[in-house]
Parts: sequence; structure tokens; C-alpha cells
Amino acid sequence: MRDVLHAFKYDGRRSLAPALATLLRAQSADLLASADLLVPVPLHRGRRRSRGFNQAHDLAMALGPPVVAALRRIRPTTAQTALTAGARRRNVRGAFAIAPVSYRSGRWSTAAREAATITGLAGRIVVLVDDVITTGATLDACAAVLRAAGAAEVRAVTVARAVIGRRR
Repeated sequence: MRDVLHAFKYDGRRSLAPALATLLRAQSADLLASADLLVPVPLHRGRRRSRGFNQAHDLAMALGPPVVAALRRIRPTTAQTALTAGARRRNVRGAFAIAPVSYRSGRWSTAAREAATITGLAGRIVVLVDDVITTGATLDACAAVLRAAGAAEVRAVTVARAVIGRRR
């Protein structure tokens, strides 16, 4: 699975998204069944530009329920692969916000953002979608923003779980 996810995420093998979504749908059917909407974990615009796509968005689009890009990454973060659990939490603290919905006079409209939050997330069951969970720091940071925006419940699904410190 590591090789498949690496090819999907880093080698641009976007054609793997439907098969990975099928696996994800099978293992997460109970979490997806009553979901109002899916929210992919966002990449920072610089990372998205260099990669060419967001793997979490591709997975979400292949799952079924409506996909809403309700989050944005407001600052770049260090790649988490070599970070400890504590460093991962610090790395993503404050890195996410509700995605702006209206642009006016050079600034995102606070009123528009609040209106989108109220009508888009309030009272909804939201499922975060990502490719891999390691410590849960990224998903926790995203979930906190979604709950603060009024989501009734935030769940998360990932294709795989990384094992840290596996003994041999």
C-alpha cells in the first residue's frame, strides 16, 4: 500500500484515485453513510502548484457524497514525514481556516465567510478525507476549524494508517 500511495501522491498517478476510493468506501461505509458532505484536507497553494493536484480532493471526488472545499491551508507547513508527534501538532497548529467565499476590494469578506459557514457547515455531519493518517495531528487541526465553524459532527477517513516505530 505504501508504494501505491507514493505513486498516487508523489508520482502523479491520479488514475489510482478511483481504486483507492473503492477501498476507502468499503472500509468506511458506516462513516460515509450518513455524511452530509466530504471535505478534503487542503494542500497549501505552493505545494498544490508543485504537485499539480490535491490527492485528498481526488479521493473525495470518487467517494460519492458531495465534496466541499471548505478548508484552506493558510500557511505552508513542513512535510510531516520525519516529524515526531509533538512536532506534527505544532507544525499544523493554526495552519487551517475556513475557505473564503467572496472577494471584494482586495480582502476576503468576513460577512461572506460567516454566511458560508452558517449555511454550508452548521449542523452538518462532515467527513474529512485524506490519504494517510499517522498521528492524527492534521485531521485534528482541520476538525477543530470545522467544529468552530458549526459542524455538528466531524469524522475522518483515510486510505491507510502509517505505523510508527514498528518493531522488527
